[in-house]
Amino acid sequence: MKKMCIYEPALCCETGLCGVNVDPELLRISTALNTLKNEGVVIERYNLNNAPMEFVKSSIVNQYVNEKGVDGLPVVTVDGEIVLAGRYPANDEILTLLDLPAELLLPKGAASCCCDTDCTEICCEPEETDNNGCCCGSSCC
Repeated sequence: MKKMCIYEPALCCETGLCGVNVDPELLRISTALNTLKNEGVVIERYNLNNAPMEFVKSSIVNQYVNEKGVDGLPVVTVDGEIVLAGRYPANDEILTLLDLPAELLLPKGAASCCCDTDCTEICCEPEETDNNGCCCGSSCC
């Protein structure tokens, strides 16, 4: 199995999901990674604040940070190669980069969407989803 690592800027905690104003993108990526973890897929996540040595140990990430600075984070690697920088991968990108089936990020019990579009993005507000948690008519599908 391929190995994905996400090197993040300094966050208040390991996930950045603390405080009053939680960044929705951090919530999305944390939800996706937890869902995949429950399916046996482990994606390493390194926060500059909590795991600075991981940035030093990866020569390619170290070089990237030296050239672009911390404003260029997050950086995503797959098998030691940078595949994405400056943003978190979308859920479908994670699945594609790791050659994983879309079903891994569908809500439990949802075979497909009522709108005949399998949504691998968990980006809709609850009121925008159908009974299966799919984003019918949403731009994220």
